[in-house]
This record gives sequence, structure tokens and C-alpha cells, in this order.
Amino acid sequence: MVSEGAAVELRSVSRNFRAGGEEVWAVRDVSLEVKPGEFLALVGRSGSGKTTLLNLIAGLDRPTSGEVLIDGQRVDQMRDRELDRLRRHTIGFIFQSFGLLPLLSARENVELPLRIAGLGFRERQKRVEEALTFVGLGKRAEHRPYELSGGEQQRVAIARALAARPRLILADEPTGELDSATASAVFGLLRDLARVEGITVIACTHDRLVMELAGRVEELADGRLVTEGRREVLERTLARERSPFAAARAAQPGAAPTASGLSSLIGADYAQFRRPGPTDAAAGSVAERDERRDETSD
Repeated sequence: MVSEGAAVELRSVSRNFRAGGEEVWAVRDVSLEVKPGEFLALVGRSGSGKTTLLNLIAGLDRPTSGEVLIDGQRVDQMRDRELDRLRRHTIGFIFQSFGLLPLLSARENVELPLRIAGLGFRERQKRVEEALTFVGLGKRAEHRPYELSGGEQQRVAIARALAARPRLILADEPTGELDSATASAVFGLLRDLARVEGITVIACTHDRLVMELAGRVEELADGRLVTEGRREVLERTLARERSPFAAARAAQPGAAPTASGLSSLIGADYAQFRRPGPTDAAAGSVAERDERRDETSD
């Protein structure tokens, strides 16, 4: 889909607001570089400034001070027409609320932004099929949102973002309405987008388990990036917390610890992206079982 992701750079970015006569700093002196094809997770508690930072990167808000660059271009200085072009061709958005139109099928929800962008019929159909197949929903393309599970609805939202062939995906709490197992699988899919498609992914989350899947993690606290020393303490703490969880998961009957996030999400093996290996037979049986389950639920 994409040959190379976008490069993102923040230079001493700050954003403050006036609330009740007081000055509130949502983001304060943040400097950050994200390389093309990198999967960066921004973690932090609610109110730490994660969403504001995403809005600044997307040009949905402008910094009080500092510079925001995508591929070397100053987003904070772009005019509305330039921002529209950037969001239409470079950036894909994924939100906590799936934002699907209830009367449209999965296919129609994915196609709608392409129709608005003025793409021809054949190109739209090609992109929609490609995106839905990638997220494992090719067989459920004609289902409406209420006929899909929460995880499937979020996959439709991801497919909608992918259909525009963005070079940067911004995900704001994309698993906030999902259970922990489905959330881990969705983040696994985002990881695979970075690895396989080369798309740059920046995801905001308060779910600490995403640290297992992200290529890099940065923590925000009170609008500031956490210092290196504090981050090392955080990672050691999380490693201890994850150990019992990982051990319990591995001890479950039939557990497949080597499965990718994409595999666990769509019930399919990763063979479409790599050569077959000795574990493919077992993974194939899982895919067949899940396919039979989907057909039964149709």
C-alpha cells in the first residue's frame, strides 16, 4: 500500500488554554522525532496531553509556541487548503469511538471518504477490497455495524483509514471501548501496519500492555515527556507486572505465543506476508475454526 511512512518532528511544542481565568498547559515544551515506518505509543493518564499532541500533529490545533513538521513541512504554518490536502492524502485517523455510519455496510463506510475525495469507481472498489482484506473482513464487507462485534467495527475503522493510503496513522485511544484481549489484537494490527506496509503509526493509549507491541514508547505526564531515568523505572515496573500475565497466557491450553497481533485479530496466519514455517499447520487450523464460526454467525 505505502512505500515509506511519513517523518514527524516536534520542536519545543507547547499549547496552553485559558480556563476559568487560569492558564492551563496541555502540552509543554515537547520535542520528539518519529522516523518513517515507526510505531510509537504515547502513554499516560487521562489529561496528560496525549490527545492535544495528536491534534497538533494533525493540524487540528495550532501550538502556542514551537514547530510541528511532517516530512519537513511546517504543519503549524499551513493554510486550511494545505491542511485539507495533508489530511486527505497523508494522514489517516482512528478514534476510540468507531465513527461508523449505522445504515451503511462495512464496504460503504470504507468507501465513503474515497467517494468524497473524488476517486473513480474502479479505484474506490480496488482500495476498499484491499483494505478490508488486510484487516480480515473481506467476507463481512456487506455487514452493517450493528451486525459486527466491537473489534470488527474497529477493524472497519482501520480499513477506512487505510483505504486513503496514508503515510501516517494517528490513533487516539483506539482500544478504549474494547476488552483487553481484543485491544491487544488491534494494537498488533497497528504494529503490522508499520512493519509490513511501512506506515508511520502514532497511537495514544493509557493501556500499558501496548508497550509489548509498540516499537517505541514515550510517556506524557502533565503535558511533558517523561525523563529517561523515570521511563527506565516505569519499564522495569511494567516488566514485573506483565510477567504473571504473560505466564498465565502461555499456560492456557492451545495458546500460541508466537502468533502475531494480526493473526490473533483476524484468525488467520501471517503467511500472506512471509514464507510458510513449521508452525503454519497449527495456525491454519485456528483460521479454519474461526472461519466456520464467522459463517455460523452470518
